[in-house]
Amino acid sequence: MRLLIVEDETVASENLVAMLAETSFAIEIEGITESIEQTVRWLQTHPPPDLIFMDIHLSDGAAFSIFNIVQVEIPVIFTTAYDEYALEAFKVNSIDYLLKPIKMNDLQRALDKFSKLTNADLLQYLSQLVHLAPAPTYKDKLLIPVKDKLLPVDIVHIACFYTTDKNTCIYLKDGKYYPYHKTLDQVIASLNPADFIRANKQYVIARDSVKHITVWFDSRLLIALDIEVPERIYISKNKAAEFKMWMTRRTSVDESRVLYPK
Repeated sequence: MRLLIVEDETVASENLVAMLAETSFAIEIEGITESIEQTVRWLQTHPPPDLIFMDIHLSDGAAFSIFNIVQVEIPVIFTTAYDEYALEAFKVNSIDYLLKPIKMNDLQRALDKFSKLTNADLLQYLSQLVHLAPAPTYKDKLLIPVKDKLLPVDIVHIACFYTTDKNTCIYLKDGKYYPYHKTLDQVIASLNPADFIRANKQYVIARDSVKHITVWFDSRLLIALDIEVPERIYISKNKAAEFKMWMTRRTSVDESRVLYPK
């Protein structure tokens, strides 16, 4: 049985791994992720495991939002220290729900339950899993501080966000740019991933501002926007295929897939 563990507490993940080794099943741990971002990246780049153990509370938000970012067609057993979430998990016929600290007999019971599920049971469960996640919402306007005023800017007028020395700027499609007080991590979390991507550590760019793409000598991509930017925009070799897929994908908000750079 091949497993993915989604857990942001090192001690908790180590304890779970040790307990899994003591069950009656032959267990292979395919991966351990600690956040929504890491989990999405892992699911996008690895063959699907048989089962996921997923902590509901992760370092960067509620794990349920993973189901809005990437299509999950893998059964999930939820774990958490907060039993207030149990009812929500069971509403979608969760395979099981383990309250921390996890007890050995509860873990064995959950694995026994999973092993007895038929294909029809799994299909029914997976068809409802996505309903755990709230519908994603994204900003369509930002307020940019300019001296003693706030300048409303429509998202569609933004070409990119650029950061250097911990200072972020918004670059508009008319060539103007303004300081912005948020980090790129905060910026990308509020934008529709169908329209914006974290190109690298310095840039978040808008898809409809990409003018052309040059394949660089080391298989990186050099991105040219329809405005002048302070320095060149490179996509790493490892993320080049994902970037090209993002550029050509026709996506609705509900079907969006976030492509996280390393």
